[in-house]
Amino acid sequence: MADEPLVLGIETSCDETGVGIVRGHTLLADAVASSVDDHARYGGVVPEIASRAHLEAMVPTIERALKEAGVTASDLDAVAVTAGPGLAGALLVGVSAAKAYAYALGKPLYGVNHLASHVCVDQLEHGPLPEPTMALLVSGGHSSLLLAPDITADVRPLGTTIDDAAGEAFDKIARVLGLGFPGGPVIDRLAREGYRDAVRFPRGLTGPRDAPYDFSFSGLKTAVARWVEARRNAGEDVPVADVAASFQEAVTDVLTRKAVRACREEGVDHLMIGGGVAANSRLRAMAEERCAAAGITLRVPRPGLCTDNGAMVAALGAEMAARGREPSALGLPADSSLPVTEPHVPGGRR
Repeated sequence: MADEPLVLGIETSCDETGVGIVRGHTLLADAVASSVDDHARYGGVVPEIASRAHLEAMVPTIERALKEAGVTASDLDAVAVTAGPGLAGALLVGVSAAKAYAYALGKPLYGVNHLASHVCVDQLEHGPLPEPTMALLVSGGHSSLLLAPDITADVRPLGTTIDDAAGEAFDKIARVLGLGFPGGPVIDRLAREGYRDAVRFPRGLTGPRDAPYDFSFSGLKTAVARWVEARRNAGEDVPVADVAASFQEAVTDVLTRKAVRACREEGVDHLMIGGGVAANSRLRAMAEERCAAAGITLRVPRPGLCTDNGAMVAALGAEMAARGREPSALGLPADSSLPVTEPHVPGGRR
């Protein structure tokens, strides 16, 4: 273990200031400072507020992670940071901090991809990723099916959302139901009290001629909003728990159905699920049921590692270092649209 790289990871792609420290595949610290309460009254993330919160939280969160891990900054072998995709201003805070620490310590810098990091974090809980890995990533900004023969160098998108991401749909339906922000946790909680077959909401892009691995949740969102509006216009009570359960069932049905199909058709016998929506209890249960029926091994990190965190960035950085991937240059840019096909930004790219 002492020979494995000790890496600090910084994550600032949205509203979480995450700092993680790992040694190889072992998690030593996972410190997070969230600004979600600052955004709640606006019903969504405000980029300027997120950037300011990252500035204020960065140094204290790094110091907390170092203390938790029982190491000093000089002990580190490398520094990793989310270079994209994400909110440009928020990314810039993390990238700037990582470059400063790497330069001051004389350590290599790895600018890594946010989505690839969500896949790699599973190594901290379940060991090395099988190669290839099939990954279903679901969050507020992304719904993607990825095939990764090598998470550090070869990630292939099979499908993505063509409109709203799954987590975005949860937030919007929570707003329709008057449940506040963020919507995922509260809908998950209320759904346990409702009937998931109460309303048959549409399943987008599941027809025989539709793209087999792409996702669409805009139509579902509209269908739920119109159903709720019709009840209210008729003077009838809206069964919030039933709506939450039925909506959640439609989302998880589509996600798991397409993920299992991708595994079968690509000849992959395991599935990894990551991203903030992977913390959803119904998604985890349905995926377990369908994977078991299909003979597919399911890998899902614990909920705390599904949401944005620095540990996932450190995990991918450590894998980059262990495999001898080229570090990033100190001119590393923050790239809000960094494609998932680029797991990291090597030194030669500007």
